[in-house]
Amino acid sequence: MGTSDWDALRKQARHLENDIDLKLIAFNKVGTGSSSLNSAGSTDTSPLLGDHVFESLSLEIEQMLDQLSNINERMAEIPGTGAAVMHVLQRHREILHGYRQEYLKIQANHTTRMEREELLRGSGLGGTTSPSTSGLSRRDMYLKENTHLHNSSSMVNDQISIAMETKEHLSSQRQHMKRFQTRMHDISHRFPLISSLIQRINIRKRRESLILGGVIGVCTILLLLYAFH
Repeated sequence: MGTSDWDALRKQARHLENDIDLKLIAFNKVGTGSSSLNSAGSTDTSPLLGDHVFESLSLEIEQMLDQLSNINERMAEIPGTGAAVMHVLQRHREILHGYRQEYLKIQANHTTRMEREELLRGSGLGGTTSPSTSGLSRRDMYLKENTHLHNSSSMVNDQISIAMETKEHLSSQRQHMKRFQTRMHDISHRFPLISSLIQRINIRKRRESLILGGVIGVCTILLLLYAFH
């Protein structure tokens, strides 16, 4: 009796796992906005319809996951016959865990996408929609965002170009300042030599003036002595 129950529960678990796998594929398509409804243009113009489908699939998958969890618990309550049975049971539990993780991941991605689209629609704190973006499809909003990003990128490139030109101008000024400092340094080294030369010239002039004054004085005295005799 235990073996027959085990086989029946295992068959139910496999069938339910296949159904959950298909539901998750459809759930992911609706969550990313790439479902058949979106390709027909319905979710573009009626996002609430896509949200309704997403919520219905979410509730259905939750129920199926809970059902699969109950089946696994019932399988665990049946006395096993060896390590092979425990390995099969562990495998079913791992599959259930993987499905739950995938389900939560799709939900999180969908929430992020919806918040992004709300921002693109320009919704304010009061929940009102901007007139410039109301009625726009998702494709139009993404195109508009792409245009904004392109304009922002162009502005950043312009600012980078201005910064590069400013850097080149400052580098040129720096080179001029270096050359000016070099010239001033050379002049400062040459100035003491020039000052010393000027001082020597002045000393020689004074010496020559003293000698000339002495000669004139001697000649004057000699003339006076000659005149009085």
